[in-house]
Parts: sequence; structure tokens; C-alpha cells
Amino acid sequence: MTALDESPAAETRTSTTRRRLAVAAGAAAVAAVDLSAKAWAQTSLDAPIPLGPIDLRLAYNPGVAFSVGAGAPIWVVIAATATITVAVAIVAWRAAAAPARLRLTALALVLGGATANLVDRARDGVVTDYLHSGWFPTFNLADTAIVTGAGLLLLATARHRTPDADVVAGDGPEPSMNGGEVR
Repeated sequence: MTALDESPAAETRTSTTRRRLAVAAGAAAVAAVDLSAKAWAQTSLDAPIPLGPIDLRLAYNPGVAFSVGAGAPIWVVIAATATITVAVAIVAWRAAAAPARLRLTALALVLGGATANLVDRARDGVVTDYLHSGWFPTFNLADTAIVTGAGLLLLATARHRTPDADVVAGDGPEPSMNGGEVR
């Protein structure tokens, strides 16, 4: 089969599938790195290790962000976290139909971080944290991925809403062939 034999619809499906696989691979990589760091922290952080503005310090969070819900039953926290993670996965799956690299990168970060924290919490009811700044609650790489991904989503949304950003960013339809005239 040559490139001429492939229909535009088949080409679009192939591109969408590649983007979905890229998001899944990115999310899996984020989760794997974070879960590996958590395993290391649990076995190696007997005492804090100063690293400049951040210390490596082992802590456990029974709640969600900033320990919200720490007193809630574990199954409620896990169910809520799983629901949010599935919702992000659905959004990422649907968003992969459009070639929006920044948005897809952001969703991969959020999905990978959410998945890592969900897997960690499912093991023993808490999330392992190991990055401590002294002025901010202790957190982990998954939290960093989630916050970075959320920031990138905001940036992608802001770029998408500016005039002509669709064409520049590759997020929207192709420019019309008639010079933008409405007929």
C-alpha cells in the first residue's frame, strides 16, 4: 500500500492513534519515575537530606492535595482519586484527535501524576511524599507533574483563545484557501 492508497480518514486515524500512544507512554513514564522515586524514598530516607532549597524528607499524606480529606475513609479518597484519574484519561483520549502538542503533553503529565499517586495510595492508603521546602507542604514528583501539567493546560487554553493562535499552534482548522473570505 502506498501513501496514495491511504485515505484521509485512515491517515487521521493513524495520527490519532499515534498521539494517543504518545500520551499513554508519557503518562506511563511519569508514573514509573515517580513510583520508583517513592520506592527509593521509603527504603533510603532515614533522615532528611538537604539539597539547597529542597530537602529530601520522607512523609506520608493520607488525604489529597494539602492533606484535604485526611480524615475521610480510605475507600472514599481512593474512589474520588480514581474517578478524577479516569476523567483525565477520557479527556486525554478525546483530545488526541487534535494535533495539539502542548495540550497533549499537559494531559500526559496530569494523567501520569494522578496515576502514580493513585497506585501509591491503593497500596496502603497514603501517598508517599519526599520533597520538602520548609515553607510548603511536602510533595512528590507526581504532584509536580500534575501542577506543571495544569499550568501547561492553562497556557494551551490561553494560546488557543488568542487570534490566529489556532493556525500558529496547529490546534485548529487549516486556513481557508480563499484568503479568509466568506462566500
